[in-house]
Amino acid sequence: MAKKNIVLVKLISSADTGFFYVKKKNPRKRPEKMSFRKYDPVVRKHVLFNESKMK
Repeated sequence: MAKKNIVLVKLISSADTGFFYVKKKNPRKRPEKMSFRKYDPVVRKHVLFNESKMK
């Protein structure tokens, strides 16, 4: 069987609130770490979310 080419990654808030999003990623097409500017409801602002591994 072929290896699955999509992995789940956790996007953690840079505001250190503990809030995170989960997103799918194809590591063959996008090998670098992802970062998005998304809404953090704890601080009620848009902040930078950086990629980390799912545990």
